[in-house]
Amino acid sequence: MESKFNPNYPSIKDLREKAKKRIPRFAFEYLDGGCNSEVNLRRNTREIREVQLKPYYLRDNKTPSLKTELFGHEYDAPFGISPIGLQGLMWPRASEILAKAAFDHNIPFILSTVATASLESIAKITEGQAWFQLYHPKEDAIRDDLLKRAEEAGYKVLVILSDVPSFGYRSKEIKNGLSIPPRMTVSNILQIMSRPKWALQTLIAGQPTFKSLTPYIPDGMNLRHLGLFMNNTFTGKLNEEKVRTLRDRWKGKLVIKGIASEEDAEKAVRWGLDGIMVSNHGGRQLDGGQSTIKALAPIVEKFKDQIKILIDSGIRTGPDIASVLASGAEFAFLGRSCMYGVAALGKQGGDHTISMLKTQLTQVMDQLCCEKVSDFPNHLIR
Repeated sequence: MESKFNPNYPSIKDLREKAKKRIPRFAFEYLDGGCNSEVNLRRNTREIREVQLKPYYLRDNKTPSLKTELFGHEYDAPFGISPIGLQGLMWPRASEILAKAAFDHNIPFILSTVATASLESIAKITEGQAWFQLYHPKEDAIRDDLLKRAEEAGYKVLVILSDVPSFGYRSKEIKNGLSIPPRMTVSNILQIMSRPKWALQTLIAGQPTFKSLTPYIPDGMNLRHLGLFMNNTFTGKLNEEKVRTLRDRWKGKLVIKGIASEEDAEKAVRWGLDGIMVSNHGGRQLDGGQSTIKALAPIVEKFKDQIKILIDSGIRTGPDIASVLASGAEFAFLGRSCMYGVAALGKQGGDHTISMLKTQLTQVMDQLCCEKVSDFPNHLIR
């Protein structure tokens, strides 16, 4: 495919800075921030970048290939787009933009239950190649209907979320009125007025809503009551009974996201899941937890031949992807980097960011003389 790479923004740092100038502060801080003092937010990326890789320059090396098989599908790169809620708040139709870019580049896009596009519309854009991430409903009827809709829409991979037993304490979101229920302050209104392009595009696209949940939300519900509805309808707490029920009902691949311990990884294996995603929700839930790269190592050592091991949180660049793959993850997922791209460049942002990440990762492989993605662990300096 023809890339829309924009040389004016050759790094994720450039995209982040542009996004900060282009969208209201409350939207940027929702995307960019972590919980409490944001210690784990910073630790995630910092410790990924402490990984060291060994090149082998005197090999008879061929052109490296990014192609990677996962769950029976050969992707064109070993990374995908993590689920993010309220994507349309940061840039109108961001979910659709990223899903289309992911499909065009043949990488997975994970749609959140609380994204601003419906699971049916994203399935249509991606011809059934997207993944769906489920916030577990408290009511069995809603759970079963969401599973039925996902299956009928063609989703083949279901991701269940384990690391949100409670909402993280995020002081910036509280101050900005992005807690539940949300509120529109004078400060937020002034921020919107200072970002006219964002405001116009939002006006055209319409107020962001939880499109996949529309069938379950009573008509005429205002924002305050919508917040209460969400709190009363969904729970982030998983247990063996809930997971086993999902395993029995979902006939496709089942991945659990938010694994950060060997004990939970062992349960995922024992309960028959197909994959685990080592994640700490991008540093948005537990400030005192380990970074994902530190949590990954013992999980890989014990379970690498028993279940697919994926990772997200803290991964920003192509070299970061190389580091987590060398550390034993089989596939990487990025959220913020892709959203920076869309917030900065709009419709071109998804394609630009994916193209850049692929170029960066290919350069690292070329420099290491690493021919295949599966060879990355051979380059890890332990």
